[in-house]
Amino acid sequence: MKHLTLFKWLTVLTCLVMFLATFGGGIVTKTESGLGCGTEWPLCNGKLVPAHTVASLIEYSHRAVSALAGLLSIASFVAFLRFGKSRRDLQLFSFLTLVFVIVQGIMGAFAVVFSQSSAVMALHFGFALIAFASSLMMALGIRQEAKDGGLERLNKYPRVSKKFRNLVWFSTIYTYLVVYTGAFVSHTDSAGGCSGFPLCNGQIIPELSGGVAVAFAHRAAAASLVIVIAILGHFAYRNHPDNKEMRTLGVISVVLILMQVVIGISMMFTMSRPEVYMFVALAHMLDIAILFGVLTYMSFLVYKLHRPVNRF
Repeated sequence: MKHLTLFKWLTVLTCLVMFLATFGGGIVTKTESGLGCGTEWPLCNGKLVPAHTVASLIEYSHRAVSALAGLLSIASFVAFLRFGKSRRDLQLFSFLTLVFVIVQGIMGAFAVVFSQSSAVMALHFGFALIAFASSLMMALGIRQEAKDGGLERLNKYPRVSKKFRNLVWFSTIYTYLVVYTGAFVSHTDSAGGCSGFPLCNGQIIPELSGGVAVAFAHRAAAASLVIVIAILGHFAYRNHPDNKEMRTLGVISVVLILMQVVIGISMMFTMSRPEVYMFVALAHMLDIAILFGVLTYMSFLVYKLHRPVNRF
């Protein structure tokens, strides 16, 4: 592949800025700075450079980082389209990065100018997560291209079963859906709907109404996700003794989901301390974003390892 060094730096920078844009969106939500620039876009309270209020600086910084992520996505897509024709998979990831950056950017602009439902705003984070995962796949793909000569290294690994491939794909999709329920909790201000842990308001199944129903649904989905990831990690480690990479990814997935549980419980006990709760909530978002990125990479890996050798 031509210009490999340039590709490496471009994809790493794109992935980093995409992560900052995704993380910044969480900061905007947790600090309630979404209207820090009023209802104007792309200007901020009628100015190109906003007034120095905390809310306007947070919102405007997020806009600036998101805009940079968009420009880098365009550059990555054009670069792969022109010089990366030998890696159609990376061309696809660059395309997905660009598409979802544009979509979530448009949704963000509409959320400022027009009133948007909580469901739409939750989906906004979901699209940002897909853009981040796609940019991560680009960066990992180029790193492997430089280190191992691309996908040829996968020929030395045993093939994976259809059942395991489907398990990985199901785990990835289900994780995304659980992320959406968590984002919906945040955008409907339902985090306090369930107090205490492990019971919800002192009950196994509380009265399901309003914010309680939203918070309880997320708890139930998150609990089942822990089981799904534990099963995935078990089979990734047990059934692939000759594939160190797959075993490592399985272990990392289990560690990340257990960290997510600990952070989630911590959120229950820090709600009365906003200055602490915000950082715990951001850690919650950061952990699930990394987990989704790991599962996305596993999904790609099992897709390749399910196919016959030398068909990459």
